[in-house]
Amino acid sequence: MEGIYAFCVGLLTACGIFLALRGRTFPVVIGLTLLSYAVNLFLFASGRLKVNAAAVLGQSEQYSDPLPQALVLTAIVIGFAMTAFVVILAMRSRADLGNDHVDGRLPNVQAQARLRNRKLRK
Repeated sequence: MEGIYAFCVGLLTACGIFLALRGRTFPVVIGLTLLSYAVNLFLFASGRLKVNAAAVLGQSEQYSDPLPQALVLTAIVIGFAMTAFVVILAMRSRADLGNDHVDGRLPNVQAQARLRNRKLRK
């Protein structure tokens, strides 16, 4: 079970890094979301994976650490809020610049038109 869990965390991390290095905003947002999921799974695994273990001390012979569970729950809420903020920021960037490139490049046609206008003004 731990091997499959570690493989899933590694797969989410690899896919998240791949998407975060893309040139458009939507894949970057999805990549950062996948990275946050991978971190959440990693934090959850730090509390030891146990089946049928209580999260409250003294309720059973085996117990799991409740602190990573609380951290993951908090991280999920914060991650959702940050994802919503980044999506709104990406939409505003697209509306202002007219494209969704991460580095803020203008399309070639618009860039060439601006260069021509600058040359004509001089």
